[in-house]
Amino acid sequence: DHPGAASGAHAGVALGTASRATGAEELNSSNVDHWLDEALPPALEANGIAGAAVAVVHDGAVVTARGFGRADTGADGGTPVDADADTLFRPGSVSKVFTATAVMQLVERGDLDLDADVSEYLDFEIDRNFDADLTLRHLLSHTPGFEERIAGLIGSGDRPADLRDALVTDPPEQVYAPGTTPAYSNYGNALAGYIVERVSGKTFEDYVDDHIFEPLGMASSTFRQPLPGELRDRVSQGYADASGSAQPFEIVGTPPAGALSSSANDMARFMLAQLGAVPERDLLLRDETRELMYSPALTEAELGSFAGAQRMTLGLFEEDRNGHRVVGHGGDTQYFHSHLQLYPDDGAGIFVSVNSSGRDALETHELRTDLLEEFADRYFPAPEAAPEPVDAATMRENAERLAGTYAAARGFHSTFLSALDPVMSYRLSARDDGRLAMNPDPGTQRPNVYEQIGDGVWREVDGERRIAVRTEDGRVTGITHDSAFTILPVDAERQVGPPILAGATAVLLLALLAWPAGALWRRLRRRPARTRDRHGHDRHGHDRHDGRRWRVLTRVGVASALLAVAGWAAIVLTVMELVEVPAVVIRGVQALQVIGALGMIPAIVLLVGRIRRRARWHLIAGAAVTLLALSAVTNFAIMFRFLSPDISY
Repeated sequence: DHPGAASGAHAGVALGTASRATGAEELNSSNVDHWLDEALPPALEANGIAGAAVAVVHDGAVVTARGFGRADTGADGGTPVDADADTLFRPGSVSKVFTATAVMQLVERGDLDLDADVSEYLDFEIDRNFDADLTLRHLLSHTPGFEERIAGLIGSGDRPADLRDALVTDPPEQVYAPGTTPAYSNYGNALAGYIVERVSGKTFEDYVDDHIFEPLGMASSTFRQPLPGELRDRVSQGYADASGSAQPFEIVGTPPAGALSSSANDMARFMLAQLGAVPERDLLLRDETRELMYSPALTEAELGSFAGAQRMTLGLFEEDRNGHRVVGHGGDTQYFHSHLQLYPDDGAGIFVSVNSSGRDALETHELRTDLLEEFADRYFPAPEAAPEPVDAATMRENAERLAGTYAAARGFHSTFLSALDPVMSYRLSARDDGRLAMNPDPGTQRPNVYEQIGDGVWREVDGERRIAVRTEDGRVTGITHDSAFTILPVDAERQVGPPILAGATAVLLLALLAWPAGALWRRLRRRPARTRDRHGHDRHGHDRHDGRRWRVLTRVGVASALLAVAGWAAIVLTVMELVEVPAVVIRGVQALQVIGALGMIPAIVLLVGRIRRRARWHLIAGAAVTLLALSAVTNFAIMFRFLSPDISY
């Protein structure tokens, strides 16, 4: 599940970015519908997206709740997204706002304490690597310190997810001290949802039905998977892109983190309740509780210099724009991509969801971002006074300190997927004008440029996103961005791992091909077979075992190492597509990796024997290079935990 919470500044790939005029347009149904009718349908068509749903609220009323395009692209012309927006979409991680709301209701009633250790509420133990308390405040602000997990995140079928089982089976390792390092965590949010179950005495689904959906009349919303019969025929299909076939209904393995199905009309009701614009009897939270929920969850005392960037509130991202306070949350399943934003001080909110990843997933993300930015610039355009950057010389000196390669803190540390860190990395460099270049920007996945505006704080040029730098003893130890994310420096040894592996793999492949190629070449040239003397040596001084036992065993090691590399590549690609890989397959590839490592033994014997017999230089060099390549592949496997007994992912 990808949070989709970053709101980067783009050039308007899909919609075009509205200019920031000094006067706001009137936020009413006529104006908003006209804007959406002009902007959204061509953007959906251009990006290969089947359908969308949009809801806008303001001043205690629903401004619009609309459907666009197709919920089903069937051969008979398909089914349009309901014009009254009662078609269900899958908002993904927007579900986390509902989970946070449920937690805050129980906090408001005195049943939960945001700052108590969660062990007080759980019926199982969480493995800890740090002595500090782990609290609900940490879970809702994505700072519990957990690494990422993919297994069981999203699947399909007719079997409901078991929340407790998902939490206790192969849990992620705690790799950061709680409250110190923003690292988006589906596991952490699901843990908060399970605490709602434990304390309320109801299943999470029942609790949300009784305390959120029913009071607000959200009859087209549920966390239940598969969908109840009365909703099953109203849910939009999900698509890779509009030209493809419909995909199966997605089962989210940790429901509180992303299992919601809802309509635009229901999301409008929820936004109004979050803004306090419903009758008092239907209020989900008291005014002071909502204000607490919309305020930064952690202060400089916990986050240190990281507090200079946008921060998480208790369940939402700070996404301020044009001087207006904005809190929001994005959400992505494999096929649905959504975002919700609230303007607490302006009494406004917007929700958008699309049912396709489109021809280019990044451009689909930018379509959503552009729509939200254009909404802000059109209806809340008062520009925020941009702080002056620090002087160019100081900026350049600091940019040079930040230069280097970074990887996401929301990553994999104790599993074989840690190999992705140096591959999915971010390169930071100092520009001639002193600004900091990111390629790509971890929040937008596009190249971006920042200028320093304060001590350890940088702001994107022509944008409003900020990053904040943490240093220890003058050394950069992390950069936080987009409220719930951090990037960390990648050490030199891990940076060179992938290119060394690529080179070693090429050497082993050439070595493996060289043996049959050499035999074929000799046959084509009709060279006589090697003659041996009575001691078993050929005319070049080779022992017969050199050409048999040790060479054969070395070849077995080389072939096994190559198969292991290919196997791991296939496993990683499969896992990243959220497809489960059977444990027996992973164990089989590990066995190949071990055989490849053991291949170093005959390779050493072969090399030593050739040196002692003073074989031709190219034979010695070939044996040495093969040994080094086998060693490089083995070292990579050890460094990135391919040989770990724990095969969780």
